[in-house]
Amino acid sequence: MVDLAAFTALVPLDHGLVVLSTSRADGSIQSSVVNAGVLDHPVTGQPVVGLVAIGSARRLANLRARPRATVVLRAGWRWAAVEGPTELAGPDDGLAGFDGEGLPMLLRSIFTAAGGTHDNWDEYDRVMADERRVAVLVHPERAYGSG
Repeated sequence: MVDLAAFTALVPLDHGLVVLSTSRADGSIQSSVVNAGVLDHPVTGQPVVGLVAIGSARRLANLRARPRATVVLRAGWRWAAVEGPTELAGPDDGLAGFDGEGLPMLLRSIFTAAGGTHDNWDEYDRVMADERRVAVLVHPERAYGSG
């Protein structure tokens, strides 16, 4: 099992702000800035890096076709990276062994793992559903950095 301690320790230092990199069809790299955190996988219970993507995000098309990602987090001069295969759970992406009814709670768990708080979870759930938000789970094959 890959140790996520260094990555986890950096999450609260900059609101879980990370650079997520995926691969395009032509092999070039697409990167975007998102919030992420470490949580237990909703089926296996193993630690994963989770983030939430809007349903229309280009990164989702990349991950559906090529389900691997690198996530890099930094705080000051300290940084940590996690690489690995990904799984998606969302309105258009079933996750084996996961009941889709649990999606709102999974999205909340990712949001809070990234350091987010919310005063109105009903509103949060509504926005996530309207935007067809998807949970992206990165299984850590490698973790490294200056952490």
